[in-house]
Amino acid sequence: MPDPRGFLRYDRREPPRRPAAERVRDWAEVHRAQPPDEEALSIREQAARCMDCGIPFCHSAGTGCPLGNLIPEWNDLVRRDLWAEAADRLHATDNFPEFTGRLCPAPCESACVLARDDHTAGVTVERIERAIADRAWADGRVPPRPPARSTGRSVAVVGSGPAGLAAAQQLTRAGHAVTVLERADRLGGLLRYGIPAFKMDKALVDRRLAQMRAEGTVFRTGTEAGIDPDVATLRAGFDAVVLAVGAGRARDLAVPGRELGGVHPAMEYLVAANHECEGDGPAALTAAGRHVVIVGGGDTGADCFGTALRQGARSVTQLDYRPRPPGRRDEDVTPWPLAPWVLRTAPAHEEGGTRRFEVTVQRFVGSRGRVRALELAEVDARRLPLGDPFEIPCDLALLAVGFEGVQRGPLLDALGLTPGVRGTLDCDERWQTSAPGVFVCGDAHRGASLVVWAIAEGRAAARGVDAFLTGESALSAPVHPRSLHLDPRRFPARPPG
Repeated sequence: MPDPRGFLRYDRREPPRRPAAERVRDWAEVHRAQPPDEEALSIREQAARCMDCGIPFCHSAGTGCPLGNLIPEWNDLVRRDLWAEAADRLHATDNFPEFTGRLCPAPCESACVLARDDHTAGVTVERIERAIADRAWADGRVPPRPPARSTGRSVAVVGSGPAGLAAAQQLTRAGHAVTVLERADRLGGLLRYGIPAFKMDKALVDRRLAQMRAEGTVFRTGTEAGIDPDVATLRAGFDAVVLAVGAGRARDLAVPGRELGGVHPAMEYLVAANHECEGDGPAALTAAGRHVVIVGGGDTGADCFGTALRQGARSVTQLDYRPRPPGRRDEDVTPWPLAPWVLRTAPAHEEGGTRRFEVTVQRFVGSRGRVRALELAEVDARRLPLGDPFEIPCDLALLAVGFEGVQRGPLLDALGLTPGVRGTLDCDERWQTSAPGVFVCGDAHRGASLVVWAIAEGRAAARGVDAFLTGESALSAPVHPRSLHLDPRRFPARPPG
């Protein structure tokens, strides 16, 4: 049983970070390494704070973890120094805990019963998860798990982001011959080119890809599905297709001056920066020596914020049209155990620059065809201007205002798939689209979302594909509204051929 007084004995302790002045000079992860014994003791103390609640809201998809991670179980195993067993329980529901332990905003922590009266007091689930995953790799406890037998069926997974990789790993382990098709020059999707290296070292992606290759998954980069191979070849060569193509169509900002040079979508900027970090030479699009203004207050904007500081920007300003969130949960707005609407400060925000709330861009001000300033207006809660407009200097504007769904192209057109009103692809309860044998998961289905949701959807779609190909499935998958028990009587196996 858990330590009944652990939450009284130990305070919440965040993982230590390197000094801001040090970390802006490199691209290494922001967290500071501790001596192994000190780190293990600290993590065990944090795990002891878990009360193993009768109703653990932390691992419910509606309030906490979309993957249904068995958080109380592996917390208690860590508390008892049973790290190998904890790693087994963690990997039972999460293919890539070293990713989620670094990138997930941890709704499980705000859903923790300890966070009932103080949203900052929950168990440090993300820190514990990362420690379990890292220790499992260090101890050699994450070996390849190739299937014991082959089903003789083949699956193409289009896209190598977290959803595609999760689906591919599950289907490979089920015995199917899986080929992942990626149009970029390297694998990983947004894990590779959308997430800055200071949030997650890309060596972690390479390590997991090596494991998947050893299990039998085949990867092909520089491959534009729908063109080469075309859809006819794709359909003839595989028994099922999984679309994990993301939701990369960026939302634009329709204000005067948008056509000026120096105004770019945020993802264009992040991809260029990550290419440079991968050793592809200096980025053509850089913040070095520039006044950078980031339009949009979300995670993508924060990633641009930290990247611009590391590139040597003269100034960095992040704009958000919404009011500045409060420091504590407002029960009338987001009652526990829902994720609270509170001010979230990314590590990048500790490193310099400025954040401004309740402002909108009125126009981009140019000189000789390039942006030189932004004209802003303060706004009220209805986004109506207050007072006179004013200017701030800007010679690089980055638009981080969200995404509008999947990118149209030959693949979707040839499959006869049309995005819905949200710009995403619909599917039935077993994740199959209106095109028979074609499945969808991740941001392409859900819209731009969290890495933990992408992995959850990849696992759930893999179960649907497995049942489609064989008539039943033993693959585990998270339980949430799109998932249901795949009864072989309802979903007969696809006939051979």
